[in-house]
Amino acid sequence: MSDMRLVVTGAAGRMGRTLVKAISETPGVTLAGALERPDAAALGQDAGVLAGLGPLGVAITDDPLPLLIDADGIVDFSAPAATVELAALAAQARIAHVIGTTGLSAADGDRLCAAARHAAIVRSGNMSLGVNLLAGLVRLAAEALGEEFDIEIVEMHHRNKVDAPSGTALMLGEAAAAGRGIELKGNSERGRDGLTGARRKGAIGFASLRGGGVIGDHSAVFAGDGERITLSHQAEDRALFARGALKAALWARGQKPGLYAMSDVLGL
Repeated sequence: MSDMRLVVTGAAGRMGRTLVKAISETPGVTLAGALERPDAAALGQDAGVLAGLGPLGVAITDDPLPLLIDADGIVDFSAPAATVELAALAAQARIAHVIGTTGLSAADGDRLCAAARHAAIVRSGNMSLGVNLLAGLVRLAAEALGEEFDIEIVEMHHRNKVDAPSGTALMLGEAAAAGRGIELKGNSERGRDGLTGARRKGAIGFASLRGGGVIGDHSAVFAGDGERITLSHQAEDRALFARGALKAALWARGQKPGLYAMSDVLGL
């Protein structure tokens, strides 16, 4: 089978540049296109040069249509509005769509489900093997420990991250809720400030920290009377997310239309 031709969104950003570099190092994939928003200063520049690789002959553009027609997949770490629009276009082109975008609303999720009727979509708040294993452990711990242990999800990211809680924190919260057999919506506590009253029994709490250049630290704290269990993951290199995304793209290439998670890719 020929190399999988991939389009990278946000190609001039930190994650986009990391993806372009990872594609150049990964057998079985090749860079077919590079996208940026219409007002990006990098439009027209070579994506390889921006990624520190030298010229690749792939100029950054804001027009996805000609790229998707000639591609096998799109790897998308962008913004919710752009992701939803690209999902519809990828569905029309019947190509795989790997989504690492966070901050998507319930309405955005509905539109992704509609697009997944026509193409394979892999969506995850985090593409790393370690985090997805962590989510599995959180689910097991929540099931085993029950409501006698309070659950707090703590995350820290760099100062420029715009959404909170992070997609990974929400993924861990969903895993904890699944372990308890409840819905996260309606059973979480966020943004405590002032006289909030006692902690609600059974609720899953979230705390979001921002500062410096932290790539991503996540912990699930199970606090009981007289003991505490903490399950944690620290991301030290954005390349781990890029490698996971490319693994997901290669896996999705042969899948039927549908909405998949990274746990499906990794067989977890």
